[in-house]
Amino acid sequence: MPFIGSKVSVEISKEKEEIIKTKLGKAIELIPGKSETFLMVGFEDGYSLYFAGEKLEKGAFIEVKIFGKASKDAYANLTAEICKIYEEELEIPQNKIYVKYEEVSDWGWNGKNF
Repeated sequence: MPFIGSKVSVEISKEKEEIIKTKLGKAIELIPGKSETFLMVGFEDGYSLYFAGEKLEKGAFIEVKIFGKASKDAYANLTAEICKIYEEELEIPQNKIYVKYEEVSDWGWNGKNF
């Protein structure tokens, strides 16, 4: 039950959105037990982001929420892959990307909770 939400300062074309969504679908497998099967992805582009007091022309804040827990190593590997994806596809420098993780114990879907 992962969710990956992206707030990026640049505009994302529908073509790039599809490419990033597909790459994130593969990247989520770096967390044991997670796959694209239940992955939900959201995009907010043209988002105003400031870092170190300066407006970012190219920056991103990525949130990854998962049902359950994962190891620090799994998160580190996923962070590296997420930063690579956003740098390759949107030319956002890796040092202008924050990735936040949240482990959720209660997750609902299809009218019930897991």
